[in-house]
Amino acid sequence: MSESIAALETQLAFLEDTVANLDAALVAQQRALLELQEQVRLLHQQLTEQGARIDEAGSTVDPPPPHY
Repeated sequence: MSESIAALETQLAFLEDTVANLDAALVAQQRALLELQEQVRLLHQQLTEQGARIDEAGSTVDPPPPHY
């Protein structure tokens, strides 16, 4: 009886350690995901701004001369 209790306690300790490790991995992944989402947001903003600048610059450029 005492051996089975010791075995269960060992399994419980292993499972608690595994859960703690998985929790730490989940926290790290969540942080990485938030960072990537912020980078995507910034890239989207930059592309939008560049597109607006290109549109503005394109409207002021003279058409190319005709080729002979």
